[in-house]
Amino acid sequence: MNLRLYLLQISELGDFLFIILGLILLITGGNWLLKSAVALSLRLAIPKIVIGMTVVSFATSAPELIVSIKAALDGFPDLSLGNVVGSNIANLGLVLAITVLLGSMEVRKSFYTTDWPVMMVASLLFMGFIYFDGVLERYEGGVMVAFLFLFLVYLLRFQKAAVVDEMPEDDIPLPMYKTVLFLGIGGTALWGGSELLIDGAVGMASAFGVSDRVIGITVVSVGTSIPELAASVIAVLKKEKAISLGNLIGSNIFNLLAVLGITSLITPIQVVDQGLLSNDIFWMLGISFLILPLVFFPKGLRLGWRDGIVLLVYYSIFIYLTVN
Repeated sequence: MNLRLYLLQISELGDFLFIILGLILLITGGNWLLKSAVALSLRLAIPKIVIGMTVVSFATSAPELIVSIKAALDGFPDLSLGNVVGSNIANLGLVLAITVLLGSMEVRKSFYTTDWPVMMVASLLFMGFIYFDGVLERYEGGVMVAFLFLFLVYLLRFQKAAVVDEMPEDDIPLPMYKTVLFLGIGGTALWGGSELLIDGAVGMASAFGVSDRVIGITVVSVGTSIPELAASVIAVLKKEKAISLGNLIGSNIFNLLAVLGITSLITPIQVVDQGLLSNDIFWMLGISFLILPLVFFPKGLRLGWRDGIVLLVYYSIFIYLTVN
């Protein structure tokens, strides 16, 4: 019995180490991919505005995309869905909360004219597709990707000022060999990281007797939101306004339309744990809607530490009720 317990503990430790190592590879791989993608775009003389809204957005969402595709193909769709839904909740309830607790944030007009309405439409579109039959079909994924494309075209034509360059330090042309090297290493690290993260997450779910959905919506989603959290904290400490509410909302839009859209184009995503439909998706809609009154009250177009506390309490309650 002691030997079995010992072996179980070793297995749990191994799963935990897989998750940590997987997250490290995903984060570093995403960073290398970002550097190579921006360098390649500069070499091809693609306008900076296009780089910011397409290449950079895609590269920074690469961890979520790779993990979701890998999980869905391996037969763990709840990890794929939980990762995206959990990441969207974590972006607002954790990343945004910590950011405004460290320093107040001015909100641009584009928040209520473009960003927030599109995020709500994307969230409701996803809910409408998956809520009634529990499946995200290929044609539904195609509709989501098409909606993202239309949104990007709209931004390019009418909302150029709304796009913030989050990483100006990466706007440096690299030698071609470095670009190719970063691209290769970044892609390999993302693939290896997704393998380790999913193996560890599935193993941990089995060891603790919880569903893939719970692991996906807590451990995996927070892990893939670490890049946004790190960038937000660094921006605040440097007294920079590089990370705005629009950037985090943009990340949520991209997670829903690109990550889930592309994943379901590759393979339809079937809900296994009904808790995702009866619980998690409503928490995601709730925090997405909550941002609107917080932005306008008590001071218009501004988020302060009180708003941060509200968001953090919301997120803490969600995690507590999900785990218990």
